[in-house]
Amino acid sequence: MTHDASPAAPAAALPERQPVPSDAPTTGRLIGVDLARGLAVLGMYSAHVGPDVTVGGPVGFLLETARGRSSALFAVLAGFSLVIITGRPRPRTGRAGRQAVTRIAIRAVALLALGYALTALDTEVEVILSCYGLLFLTVLPLHRLRAPTLALIAGAGALILPQLLYAVRKSIEAGGWADTVVQADPLARISGTDGVVELLFTGDYPALTWAPFLIAGMAVARLDLTRPGIRTRLALTGGALAVLGYGGSWLALRLVPHALTTIASATGSGSASSAWWSDTVGEPRNATPLDWLLVAAPHSQTTFSILGNTGVALAVLAVCLTVADRMPRLTRSLAPVSAVGTMALTVYVLHIVALWLLTDVWHVAVVEDETMAGLPVLLAFIAAAMLLATAWTRHFRRGPLEYVLHTATRPARYVR
Repeated sequence: MTHDASPAAPAAALPERQPVPSDAPTTGRLIGVDLARGLAVLGMYSAHVGPDVTVGGPVGFLLETARGRSSALFAVLAGFSLVIITGRPRPRTGRAGRQAVTRIAIRAVALLALGYALTALDTEVEVILSCYGLLFLTVLPLHRLRAPTLALIAGAGALILPQLLYAVRKSIEAGGWADTVVQADPLARISGTDGVVELLFTGDYPALTWAPFLIAGMAVARLDLTRPGIRTRLALTGGALAVLGYGGSWLALRLVPHALTTIASATGSGSASSAWWSDTVGEPRNATPLDWLLVAAPHSQTTFSILGNTGVALAVLAVCLTVADRMPRLTRSLAPVSAVGTMALTVYVLHIVALWLLTDVWHVAVVEDETMAGLPVLLAFIAAAMLLATAWTRHFRRGPLEYVLHTATRPARYVR
């Protein structure tokens, strides 16, 4: 089973141009954000298409580094994009504010439907679009809050929600209430999944523990990123969170008696020594032990993992913003990556469709052959995405699916 996220963030990245007061913030696209999103797409490709991380060496390390952390970066950028639509650094008010909220709601429903359509293709990619749709609706009421308040809520969510998710999942293991909810859930009947229960609690991307990523991105978007020193502080904050998350997990796993042994037994991995940063530890096969809350593996849904992944996302975003602002030559050389970021929803959907069409070839080259044989496939996907995005963005402002999604939100203009 492959993991990582989709670039749902670009689905909310570009509001239509409308006359705004002279004191209103610009809604122009930030090149550094596009660059960060493009890197996240490439990281997602490596998780879905590339060789297995067990190939080892520098390639294996890079592949493993992208696992999970790309999805966290996508989620942070999704929150950033939500604030771009609703107004940054100050939220829109009045009719403009109501229209912006309506646009977000329409996009959320569209992402929910698109995510289930891609899931129906039955590839080995865990599609996150439906989760993004629910997350947009969940965090939307917070869009008027200031950066410090949003940061506080994100931090509180990282500390509390993983423990709540653990308790909910244990209650599901102990009783059958989830089956009752699924049977009564119209979304479950329509989608052929576990519906809201899966989106909130039991899926690979439970909204309960992914909301802090979006809220953290909203907090960053509220900042004046042109202010001297703000990007440095953002990078330092990201580094501190990464150390707290991954370093805290490393220390806790070694201080708590029998924690490593318990986790290794629960996952059947034989060793849990990498559980402080790597998905190679696997997932609990049956009952989830309490010691699992000490893990920081990117998809473990723990406090340590949220802190560490958010830290990496903030640091990458700070670097990309700095490069775009101060290194024009490097920015130009990375233009194909930024182009991918501007139409990330399109290239994400296309790569899943491609995997669906080329299932047999991909399965033999990547899944069955756990060697470097999958590397040419990954490089081909990356090259195709960059060529397509570069050619398209030379002539069009939005990617094809981005334009469709933008068009779908036009009814919001009639909101009074």
